[in-house]
Amino acid sequence: QVQLVESGGGLVQAGGSLRLSCLFAGDTVHISTMGWYRQAPGKERGLVARISNSGITNYADSIKGRFTISRDNAKNTLDLQMNSLKPDDTAVYYCKAEYYRYPRQGDYWGQGTQVTVSA
Repeated sequence: QVQLVESGGGLVQAGGSLRLSCLFAGDTVHISTMGWYRQAPGKERGLVARISNSGITNYADSIKGRFTISRDNAKNTLDLQMNSLKPDDTAVYYCKAEYYRYPRQGDYWGQGTQVTVSA
């Protein structure tokens, strides 16, 4: 079992910055890839960025060059630094952990944190 708790969301003006954090706990040694996803009203949840246990990162095209994902396994934290925010970045942001411990595998999600970017 893994527990995820996000923090750091809020209201910011366009062009501003926010830093999201996800604190993870439980059977963390069996977490592999972690990521940030977001869901805007009326839209499906989609990938923002993800990072493997070895530090390999992937980013959605819409946020490349503006957002940076980082992970500290010693502190059990996953962060998302968001710069040059746009109104289109407004969404609920979720932290996800991919878990594998034979024979169990699956995804764990946090409760989400709201990010609102005003024009």
